[in-house]
Amino acid sequence: MSELGQLGAAAGALLKARKETIAVAESSAGGLINASLVAVPGASAFYLGGVLVYTKSSRENLLGIAAAEMKGIRSASEPFAQLMARRVRARTGATWGLAETGAAGPTGNRYGDAAGHACIAVSGPVEKVITVETGSVDREANMREFTRRALALLEEALQ
Repeated sequence: MSELGQLGAAAGALLKARKETIAVAESSAGGLINASLVAVPGASAFYLGGVLVYTKSSRENLLGIAAAEMKGIRSASEPFAQLMARRVRARTGATWGLAETGAAGPTGNRYGDAAGHACIAVSGPVEKVITVETGSVDREANMREFTRRALALLEEALQ
């Protein structure tokens, strides 16, 4: 089993044991967070769904975050990651929301963040948010690292 599969399985086992659920909103991880959780046998016991939010349109239509709610918040920031986690949690009725937003690379984003920058948030009975800076321009490696860090943050919140 891959490292991401192991992390997904560990988080899934904790969610199952607690009889809790999760929903995911991600951006620059490109679906790897969702895939790592769905790959767990029996995922339907804890996984409610997920979205890949990559544009303003998807932010508005999939998460229902209007432009007015973004006033004073920029994408790829800790406040935006927290808003995404809270919103995906609320829209699905999950116990936990997990969100990631950033710049996978090979270039930075239009907000001035370098490649390898991501903000990750968990919303639920415990709330946590972190910023990750890999220092790498390797898009695929960054996507895997963002996923690894998101699943580790989730596991930390669950323990």
